[in-house]
Amino acid sequence: MTATAPSPRTRLRRMNKRAHYELATIHAILDAQPLCTVAYVVEGQPFATPTLQWREGHHIYWHGSAASRAMEKAEAMPVCVSVFVLDGMVLARRAFNHSCNYRSVMALGTAFKVTAREDKIARLKAFTDQLYPGRWDSLKPMTEADLKATTILGLDLNEASAKIRSGPPGDDPEDVDWPVWGGVIPTRMAVGAAEADAHTPVGMALPPLGFFQS
Repeated sequence: MTATAPSPRTRLRRMNKRAHYELATIHAILDAQPLCTVAYVVEGQPFATPTLQWREGHHIYWHGSAASRAMEKAEAMPVCVSVFVLDGMVLARRAFNHSCNYRSVMALGTAFKVTAREDKIARLKAFTDQLYPGRWDSLKPMTEADLKATTILGLDLNEASAKIRSGPPGDDPEDVDWPVWGGVIPTRMAVGAAEADAHTPVGMALPPLGFFQS
């Protein structure tokens, strides 16, 4: 399986030259950006909840408090999960042609809950080790209360598409001589200097990071 078959809901109609349905492309974008938004509708009211996602195979997962209204309402409901990576601001000669370079994924489907104890532990381990490789095994083990207080939802990627823009501004030919700067200002999420808390011994090694290293 190398590509998703675009459904009527995920097939891009406007700017379809930017559409990508290859699984490798979709997976790479999800792996590059843990931040996501989960959107759903409850009693006619739309909600969009920012959270963190992680991918395992052909599924993505997100977690939250078992007391969370968002987690409770999203289970077994149609959801839309979106991920967006900003790669650059694109400045053209006319305001109309300004844009940005980006990589994005939209996934649709019905959210399911991870319920088995060992499955929950495996999902949380995968999530932690994707953010900080190898950290799970160094942590104090989760308690049964921790597991009970945590809800994990998942979504398969059978209905997903990516949209990507890259390159310089698309100025119209009659605009290229206008005397104003045009081009791309690259952007990326960066990791700042670590700030140890008061309980961390001086000189203790930092954990490795799985994201934001490029």
